[in-house]
Amino acid sequence: MELRELRYFLAVAQEQNISKAAEKLYISQPSLSKQMQNLEREIGQKLFERGSKRITLTDAGMLLRKRAREMIDLYNKTEAELSAPPADMSGVVYIGGGESYAMRAVARAARSVRDLCPGVRFRIYSGDASDVTEKLEKGLIDFGVFVDSPDLTGYESIALPFTDRWGVFMRRDDELSAKDRITADDLEGKPLICSDQAMAQELLVKRLGMSPERVRPVATYNLLYNASLLVAEGMGYALGLDRLISTCGDSELCLRPLSPAVETRLDLVWKKYTVLTKPAALFLEQLKRVLTDAS
Repeated sequence: MELRELRYFLAVAQEQNISKAAEKLYISQPSLSKQMQNLEREIGQKLFERGSKRITLTDAGMLLRKRAREMIDLYNKTEAELSAPPADMSGVVYIGGGESYAMRAVARAARSVRDLCPGVRFRIYSGDASDVTEKLEKGLIDFGVFVDSPDLTGYESIALPFTDRWGVFMRRDDELSAKDRITADDLEGKPLICSDQAMAQELLVKRLGMSPERVRPVATYNLLYNASLLVAEGMGYALGLDRLISTCGDSELCLRPLSPAVETRLDLVWKKYTVLTKPAALFLEQLKRVLTDAS
């Protein structure tokens, strides 16, 4: 497979129409159709279900779409790194991580880098631990921010001197809002909205002592803001980290911490023995300075 074929394939997958994709790519429809037929023959599987008005991806097509995006992202990242003039401090620093107040330190370091070298840009990817780990292993990002990393073998890391505290988001008019802290007994039988990450549900069982068979979320999320909308609509109680959703002023939501308290530590990690680009190395240098100043 050539990169050109993968770009053509992604255009067709996005437009769901050969004619529209061909117009976007500035090539003829017959030529693009032939390219896609050749790609299917090369792979040995059908990539598209062709309808009268639009085409959809088969399971093989959806897998190829995911991998094609990764390959093109890695190619673009590598090309940018190799084509940067040796004396020119420019390029992109790629950072992945979940939602956390600790990203404030990352933001400060990024701002410091930009003040020193305006040619450096940042690409921040939000995702859960499995997504970020996959991108880190494939070289698609330079750094990852992990919550309560159990095993950092194979990585270099810097502990971020911040902690996040778990709590329960609820409506201000909810009966539990009168409590200062929320216990496992308070949550028994309540409709829960939990993070997709296994650790979020494990904390209910291992740290709060809830019975596993009773932890049955009515909804899960990967972005807390979306979960807060469900809470606002009265769908349930969202478990999440503090300082991510504003509960001040006219907000119809409030946050009550868990009891016993559940806090998490955070680490910025990068692959061991990797050669960092100049912008990435500068970011790491500035992050260390930010953390030193904060201590």
